[in-house]
Amino acid sequence: MAFTFSDEDIQRIASVLEVQPKPDGGAYRFDLTDETSGRSLALEIRPRVAIPNELLDDGTINIVSVYAPSSFLQIQDCTGYIASKELGEVIFVAKSGEATSGLVVERVAGCSMYANVADRLLSADFTQLPPELIMSSVALSLSDSLFDDLG
Repeated sequence: MAFTFSDEDIQRIASVLEVQPKPDGGAYRFDLTDETSGRSLALEIRPRVAIPNELLDDGTINIVSVYAPSSFLQIQDCTGYIASKELGEVIFVAKSGEATSGLVVERVAGCSMYANVADRLLSADFTQLPPELIMSSVALSLSDSLFDDLG
């Protein structure tokens, strides 16, 4: 069965980000601000967005979007997430074939996106990687356990 955000998932995300979601139709919106840095962003989670069957076999996908003052980022077909209260961040993950993409949203209104990272890099010895690949590999390596049961 494909991943779908539950009410418990939404509350866990809210707990890590320390902000309550605002339901908006079928979506949940989290408005994040950090007074120290002056940053702000809005996180929007849209579970079960209907897609015509001729375009997508299973008919629905999860869409996670970030709206920031100078950017818009989106993960389509989000297949899981990791919420870490200790790190103060939620990593939304989309796995496709042998690659993983991730959208990292921080409690302090920070955001990073890593797209199409080869899965073999997630378990690589990070000291052997070029500097340009280390951040994405370390950040998304946490997601490796999400897909252990997928073979």
